[in-house]
Amino acid sequence: MMIFELGILFVSLVVIVAAAELFTNGIEWLGQRLELSEGVVGSVLAAVGTALPETLIPIVAVIFFGQREGDEVGIGAITGAPFMLSTLTLGLCGLAGMSFAKSGKRAAAINYNEVVMSRDLKFFIVAYAIGLITAAFATHQTAKYIIAFLILMIYPLYLYQTFQSSGEVGEEPEALYIDRILKKGSNKLRFILPQVLLGLAGIVGGAYFFVEYIQDIADAIGFPPLILSLIVCPVATELPEKVNSILWVRQGKDTLALGNVTGAMVFQSCIPVAFGVAFTPWNLDMGIVMTGLVAIGSASLLLLMVKTKKLSFNYLACCAIFYVCAVTALITLDVHLGGPKPETGVIHHEISPQPSAQ
Repeated sequence: MMIFELGILFVSLVVIVAAAELFTNGIEWLGQRLELSEGVVGSVLAAVGTALPETLIPIVAVIFFGQREGDEVGIGAITGAPFMLSTLTLGLCGLAGMSFAKSGKRAAAINYNEVVMSRDLKFFIVAYAIGLITAAFATHQTAKYIIAFLILMIYPLYLYQTFQSSGEVGEEPEALYIDRILKKGSNKLRFILPQVLLGLAGIVGGAYFFVEYIQDIADAIGFPPLILSLIVCPVATELPEKVNSILWVRQGKDTLALGNVTGAMVFQSCIPVAFGVAFTPWNLDMGIVMTGLVAIGSASLLLLMVKTKKLSFNYLACCAIFYVCAVTALITLDVHLGGPKPETGVIHHEISPQPSAQ
């Protein structure tokens, strides 16, 4: 049975990679036809499109799987996505850039838009920090609703600034895949949109089966719920960002590659976090708080590198070290505390010992 599940994982991964190739090619052409800059294409179109799988998982978990189990998986998935993006995904981009440069497939220097990178990281740090602080101090549901609305409204502001600071349209990408098959010699919207939708459907479908079977495998080998929801699920659902960005790094389109990740970080810190604050208990235990602080710390260090013009693939690869250290600490913490935590979060025990008014 385990061999069958591993086979499904492999097939799902192949589908995701193939669909991501279709999606990245189509989304570049969509940006060309709409005359959008690479920053907008990467940070908005590609980021939102590939963020759909990990966005839907916590919402489905909370709505359809009951309050206790659904809330636990939902909160873990919501907080796991920003952690994964800001550490492992950006780290893989750095490692990929170093590898491609060493093999002569691209230039060694990283070529990114400082405005795009700086803007995305600032919005992420602010939105996600508000989400973490809310868990500590928001005790009344009305206050949580208000804060959730404020977090949600950060994203329209981000979109406004993204389109306002739009740069130049990127260079024309490689021929549209559908056009290569049809050989019409045209890259019009009636060919671009079906390819984008087909690629997105493949990404979402592949990620769905990947998550479903990786959960079965994780349960079979005894993964605790926190590790499963905070680490395993985001690893699977963040595959689109990883694959898309590595493809763009290989092509030397670093603004698209990094914008795809940092734009998804902003989206994940606004939309799913606002949902979690409003519709779950939002009691964050010690492990989740730790990964949240690591995510903000990683983003802050990258922002410093951008501002001082010292960002390179080497520094970017260091984000993967943060991921390894945090996961090691998380597993150690889980073993030390003896498995799943009580329903009431550690934050509330430490900061507000008295029962909070509901």
